[in-house]
Amino acid sequence: MDRSNYALSPADDSDAELYARIGTRVPIRELAERMMTRSSNLATNALLALLGAGRIQATARALGAGTMEVLRGVEDQKAYDRGLINRTSARDLAALLEAVETGRAASPASCGAMRTILLAQESNGEIPAGLPAGTRVAHKTGSIKATLHDAATIYPAAAPPYILVVLTRGIPDEKVAQALIADLSRIVYVAHATIRERGQ
Repeated sequence: MDRSNYALSPADDSDAELYARIGTRVPIRELAERMMTRSSNLATNALLALLGAGRIQATARALGAGTMEVLRGVEDQKAYDRGLINRTSARDLAALLEAVETGRAASPASCGAMRTILLAQESNGEIPAGLPAGTRVAHKTGSIKATLHDAATIYPAAAPPYILVVLTRGIPDEKVAQALIADLSRIVYVAHATIRERGQ
């Protein structure tokens, strides 16, 4: 790291409101909520600076995300140009969701708080869009140019919860990627319900 400064732009952030509070104290819980529910770049980088990328990566790997790499903040182009690229996989994200759902990620109260935040996700045009109305979904979306992801724990009304992670890339039209993720979500939901019925 060269420790040089770089700046985030409210215009490029899905949560521009937080920029008006730069220089004031913001509770860690609120930063976590904005990072997860609104994909706030500023909140994400504030937490990265507080906790340290290395500690975050070590914790993720200890929870089963064996190939996840957390090396830099959001929009740090200089670090990206030097090859410091954050990486994950569907398996890594599923492992983290499973750790939260089973209570291995932290204390029962903390895991419950994580689940509550994930359930409050404000972007619901991906996995939730393929599910019956009212289905509870604890999930985190992510997007960048031609790339759209969604990682979720789904709670069907009449079946056990299950985890679904869909990562897409190379699709310039976000609406096309959203429709693809929603279609996959619908297919998996029906398959999950069918397997459940056959097993009874």
